[in-house]
Amino acid sequence: MNILITGGTGFVGSHIVKLLTSQGHHVYIMTRSPEKHESKGKVHYVSTDVAAEELPRIRAAINLAGASLFGRWTDERKEAILKSRLETTNNLIELFRNMDEKPDVLISASAVGWYGTSDNKIFTEKTTTPGNDFLADVCTKWEAAAKKAEELGIRTVIARFGIVLGTEGALPLMEKPVKLFIGGKIGDGEQWVSWIHVDDLARMVKFCIDEREISGPVNFTAPYPKRNKDFMRTIARVQNRPHWTMAPASLVKLAAGEMSEMVIEGQCVKPAKAVVLGYTFQFPILEAALHNIQKREQNYDSIL
Repeated sequence: MNILITGGTGFVGSHIVKLLTSQGHHVYIMTRSPEKHESKGKVHYVSTDVAAEELPRIRAAINLAGASLFGRWTDERKEAILKSRLETTNNLIELFRNMDEKPDVLISASAVGWYGTSDNKIFTEKTTTPGNDFLADVCTKWEAAAKKAEELGIRTVIARFGIVLGTEGALPLMEKPVKLFIGGKIGDGEQWVSWIHVDDLARMVKFCIDEREISGPVNFTAPYPKRNKDFMRTIARVQNRPHWTMAPASLVKLAAGEMSEMVIEGQCVKPAKAVVLGYTFQFPILEAALHNIQKREQNYDSIL
């Protein structure tokens, strides 16, 4: 199968590419600078402005590209976060329009931030009303752009990612205070953390490609989200470090600005659709997921 992907060189994208190529699929990674990469084996690099006729028959497309959410959300940064996602998605839809044979399916990334934040609600794919903050607005507009693929007869899956755990991404930042023996909850610690191991995320992408009855929003989260206080306590236990401090929410807001909403507020998001349709999680339990990632870090350090 030939699969097209945007954002394929990033943390999440590279794991998806590795899984797909290990299963024998050819992956075409769209990038602004294909000349900086060497196409090899089943991995091919193409320009973001590639013409439809330059590609083979694409059976599935995965849309991940967008400016990082990490960093202070200045007005300029917020514009880049939204613009990068909409431009990439709109360009992808235009590419599909020019294809004689359209992809069978589009898996387009979004985030659990679509739901907004709550300490007491449980969100599933049956939730129909988005939140009203910046991230919810970005996700709503990003998803609307991706859904234009449905007008072309392309089955469209909106992949709402939770916090993706791996040796890169958010986890190293969350682990750092713990490793420095100053780990603890953020604020009152009651905010929910809806997480997923990067391996499960990659496997869920392939699951959504294969299962033709899946469409619309799908929560890419593990079945057992954690309160922040329990999440941080689990990190400390796995790292064999103390869990005793508390980072005041006011200080986090001062340091990170509006982006602090991602860590001092949260949402409890359950993967109801994936569970009903038969996806089996490799890492449903946080502690096992963290032990697996720690082992990978140690193996990497031993190689160095």
